[in-house]
Amino acid sequence: MAMASVMLPLGTPASPFSLRDVVSGQFYSLDSFAGKTALLVMFICRHCPYVEHVEHELAKIGQDYTDTGLAIIGISSNDPVQYPDDAPPRLKEMAERLGFTFPFCFDETQEVAMAYGAACTPDFYLFDRERRLVYRGQLDDSRPGSNKPVTGRDLRAAIDAVLAGKPVDSKQRASVGCSIKWKRPQSSPLVPVLTQRGSRSPLSRRQSATIEERTSVEGKEALVLDGAHAAW
Repeated sequence: MAMASVMLPLGTPASPFSLRDVVSGQFYSLDSFAGKTALLVMFICRHCPYVEHVEHELAKIGQDYTDTGLAIIGISSNDPVQYPDDAPPRLKEMAERLGFTFPFCFDETQEVAMAYGAACTPDFYLFDRERRLVYRGQLDDSRPGSNKPVTGRDLRAAIDAVLAGKPVDSKQRASVGCSIKWKRPQSSPLVPVLTQRGSRSPLSRRQSATIEERTSVEGKEALVLDGAHAAW
């Protein structure tokens, strides 16, 4: 089913992680990107139509910002037992096919997704030099079946601002995509939280309070679904 991003409070510090890149086998952590002006953490996967819709733009963002102060890491946290297309070998095929210039890591325990409050794919988190959250929102206005071009406008504007040392506009719209495919049974630190539309999203107790920040516009946007998308 389609979910909207939880929209963590701006200023939230980046949570630590240590994850293996599905292509190189190298481990990456926050320290891997020390010295970079900004860090973009993207929760994506292979099977989701919302990610498929924007995958070429994600690859292009990686290419366009290669020689800048932006570091990027892609993370897939979906349960590969339920969704084999999101298993590491298939993720590696995706990264190689698209020519990702950034590490694409598999979050096997799903603990990183939990720590970031990730709710959907794609879900974007942009951090400044101090690794404080300055943007969490949509790539752009395009959605599968919307007939709007994929431009990356919203995310690119936030990236450009933080790289230029300028404030990022705090008016941000939630990303919308497929729900994170949590393992069954879910781990004990999580509690089911009702979203604005009554969908259940696994969040930590600390993060669950932030769901109230989602605007009515974002809540309505999660309902704009093609009938064929209802199962995702």
